[in-house]
Amino acid sequence: MVCNRLHSLMPILSGHFQLCNGLHSHGGVSTLPHMPLAHALMTSLLEKSSSGYDLARRFDKSIGFFWHATHQQIYRELARMEAAGWIDSMAAPDGGRTRKRVYRVLDAGRDELLAWAATDTAPSDLRDDLMVRLRADAVVGPLGLQPELQRRAAIHAQKLAAYRAIEARDFPPGRTPSREAALQRHILHLGIRYEQGWLDWTREALALLVEWDGAAVESAPSAP
Repeated sequence: MVCNRLHSLMPILSGHFQLCNGLHSHGGVSTLPHMPLAHALMTSLLEKSSSGYDLARRFDKSIGFFWHATHQQIYRELARMEAAGWIDSMAAPDGGRTRKRVYRVLDAGRDELLAWAATDTAPSDLRDDLMVRLRADAVVGPLGLQPELQRRAAIHAQKLAAYRAIEARDFPPGRTPSREAALQRHILHLGIRYEQGWLDWTREALALLVEWDGAAVESAPSAP
């Protein structure tokens, strides 16, 4: 759904940090530097123990919308988390037909996730080069940014349609959601509002440029 992708509820961060001088020990429990990706992966594994491949695919379609990570980053993070004692893995129950290993969260990992979730964090600031380009346009323009705004509008319209399709599929009207599902739907609604807000703003920016520069442009995509 999202930020480069709810690839976009927040600016995209990889969650990739260097592990310096091996693992550090705190209170007898192995720890890693502050890595939001590790906590995102443990959350996904607590929802369902998975192989690395299956986890990466599920991550793309859920948490990855607002905390993007490549499959390579996910595999590296799993190895670090296992070395830290937060997760372990075992051969997949497939009779040895594959080399898949299924990961699960250990008590130490659950404790780390609980501690991390209770930590205060600051909201992420908006950081988008388009804002700087528009400021430059205001000073030395017109710079002909309409095509870029059109492209951005199309991207946001596509993501908005994807989020609404997910809502219709996973949270149909008339179904009483569990607590877990209600929170998941609320996160999805932020993605919907985010993309709708960006789509509206982009259309307004296009109209503003037309008003001042007098250049005709194609209509920005409408909300689905």
